[in-house]
Amino acid sequence: MLKRMILAALVLSSMVAHATAPAYYVAEFQPTDRQGIKPYSEQVESTFKPYSGRFIVRSGDLDVKEGFGAQGRLVIIKFDSLKQAQAWYNPPGYQKIIPIRHRSGHSRTYLVEGLTE
Repeated sequence: MLKRMILAALVLSSMVAHATAPAYYVAEFQPTDRQGIKPYSEQVESTFKPYSGRFIVRSGDLDVKEGFGAQGRLVIIKFDSLKQAQAWYNPPGYQKIIPIRHRSGHSRTYLVEGLTE
């Protein structure tokens, strides 16, 4: 019985050790050129989908409870891991459309690792 319990504990700890934490791209965007950002908005999703990315927040209404809240639009993209988020952000596919966002407004962006699910 004790051997089974130890084996079960080892298997469980192995599974937890191999669990990958999700990661999030978080962006606040204040547009200065609403027409100029359209090419970026039309292309961005196709750049992150191959890296497991998916929108979980794309602006929407904010119900600010404390502080100032997001300045402008709020975007959160979820990835299966920080490695996948970094793999999306760094190569030419996404890098080529970043200047469109820069010309069209002011951004604050982050990649952050979440909790293991």
